Amino acid sequence: MPWSNQSGGPWGSGSRGPWGSGPQSQGPKQPDLEEFLRRGQDKLRGLLPGNLGGRGIALIALALVALWGFSGFFKVEPDEVGVVLRFGKFVREVQPGLNYHLPYPIETALTPPALRVNKIDIGFDMRGGATMRDVPEESLMLTGDENIVDVDFSVLWRIKPSAVGDYLFNVQNPEGTVKAVAESAMREVIGQSNIQPILTGARQTIETAVQALLQKTLDSYGAGIQVQQVQLQKVDPPAPVIDAFRDVQAARSDLERLQNEAQTYANRVVPEAKGRAAKIIQDAEAYRAQTVADANGQTSRFLQIYEQYKKAPNVTRERMYLETMEHILGSTDKTIIDTGQQSGPGVVPYLPLNSLNQSTQSPEAAPGGKP
Repeated sequence: MPWSNQSGGPWGSGSRGPWGSGPQSQGPKQPDLEEFLRRGQDKLRGLLPGNLGGRGIALIALALVALWGFSGFFKVEPDEVGVVLRFGKFVREVQPGLNYHLPYPIETALTPPALRVNKIDIGFDMRGGATMRDVPEESLMLTGDENIVDVDFSVLWRIKPSAVGDYLFNVQNPEGTVKAVAESAMREVIGQSNIQPILTGARQTIETAVQALLQKTLDSYGAGIQVQQVQLQKVDPPAPVIDAFRDVQAARSDLERLQNEAQTYANRVVPEAKGRAAKIIQDAEAYRAQTVADANGQTSRFLQIYEQYKKAPNVTRERMYLETMEHILGSTDKTIIDTGQQSGPGVVPYLPLNSLNQSTQSPEAAPGGKP
């Protein structure tokens, strides 16, 4: 048997089998728990000042109390306001600088930026302060005449100095609240306006209306927030139709320009036409007055002659004849003399009085004459 030299095989007389109670091989000795605790106590005693005894423990306790008391100092930055809470209840406000409150957990201090003006952008996002990314879900809004407009704007706000407690305890997320309320107010104002005034000259009106509505809503929440300003950054039609809107705007500009030119021409031509019309009317009035006056004068003269005619018809008739002939023949240069003869050679005597008058002038009187 191969196990003949192993004292009775694998489980020989010196072994009682794998499950027997025979001798086992001994491993490393495990440390004693009591010994471990004793050594720890010895090390702790070595750390304590053994020559002081109870006085050392008192000094350590006093130092801990001093450190606990000094933990109540806190600093408030120039743009902050300190708020002291006692067991979670608002107690007082402190000004910027170094201040003190009772150590935790009796009192705690909060330092909200009450003097800092905060800015919230809606409709766009500034990445790194230089790159602007549009946020269509915030900027696209429906107008009152059922058009869509892309509005980007910013809100400047700060904490009310007299309502820091409201800011801290009435609103859980002040910045998110301001952004949500501002977007809602802008959508309400845009929804009550037409697109044309929004794109042209109603920016100031929209900013004022949104600021008033935003402030009213935040005050109703008791948020303790003061809205400084609402700034419209961009008001454009949606990107897919912006070219068409620009064409419409150009056409409207041309229309206004042509209307202004026509109005200028009318302002210049109409007064001139009115002046000419007034002159013509005045000339007609003067002509009428002159004609009426002449007619009245001739009528008066005729009536006077008629009165004389009734008194002496023959004399008056002869006088009228002579005056008429004088008037007719006064401007002629020929004189015809009728001799009254019924027979004769048939030649009418002619007397050139004007030629005779010219021939009787002296040669010196003639232009260019010689003596």
